[in-house]
Amino acid sequence: MDALEWETTDTEIDYRCPGFDVRRDEVRFPDDGEGEYHYVDEPPAVVVLPLTPDGDAVVIDEWRQAVGRTNRGLPAGTVEPEDRHDLERAAARELAEETGYEAASFERLTTIEPANGVTNAVHHHFLARGCEPTADRDLDHDESIAVETVPYDDLLASVVDDELRDGRAVTAVTWYELVYR
Repeated sequence: MDALEWETTDTEIDYRCPGFDVRRDEVRFPDDGEGEYHYVDEPPAVVVLPLTPDGDAVVIDEWRQAVGRTNRGLPAGTVEPEDRHDLERAAARELAEETGYEAASFERLTTIEPANGVTNAVHHHFLARGCEPTADRDLDHDESIAVETVPYDDLLASVVDDELRDGRAVTAVTWYELVYR
């Protein structure tokens, strides 16, 4: 056992809502003290950096209630139970549902835990190449999304200039720059 590991002695869901739960764990600390720890419990997600055959990026503008504004980002969404062993299929589904684009190929960029002090979320990032507008969009009832293609260098500049605020999109662009450019 890791010397820093906490022992979970009980766990319960305090609150359920669409997309995530708030979980409470009763824990024993390494020094034998006890306490509670609350966190957001959510299923894994995929994030897609879609590039057209010309190298433009397919981006989305989506209303984000938590921050009270429309945010530029990338297609992303929950990995459904049937896709847990086929993350590429989940990425293809989210790309099509949110943008109406389909990709010729997918490549894994990285997997991260974006805020592991407050959530158990895991985000699997993919690069999608050869994206063409061929699919029908299928937005969830609570999604307000506009789709646009922008030159990739403009998207990169928005990361560097601190204009792109969506952490998932910033991570995908950064990894693409590190690995592929």
